[in-house]
Amino acid sequence: MKGMGNMMKQAQKLQAKMLRMQEELADRTIETTSGGGMVKVVANGKQQIVTIEIEKEVVDPEDVEMLQDLILAAINDALAKSQEMVSSEMSKLTGGLNIPGLT
Repeated sequence: MKGMGNMMKQAQKLQAKMLRMQEELADRTIETTSGGGMVKVVANGKQQIVTIEIEKEVVDPEDVEMLQDLILAAINDALAKSQEMVSSEMSKLTGGLNIPGLT
């Protein structure tokens, strides 16, 4: 039974570390661009878009679809990189164990 108590303590410590890491990751951001830097998107560790910047040169009323594509590309890239950042940090915390629901 003593082994079970130690295991529970270890799980509680891991959980506390994970909560701290999630708070820290919420403050960390990544930045991506598309269209040669014409569209810039910043996302945080909660997979939330923080900012979107669009250079005025790329805004063409005759080609709205291109602008939409550039925005989508930058957003999808930002979210993917944000997820990678979270997965990488969680992997460091869990020692590489793949624990479902942590990322």
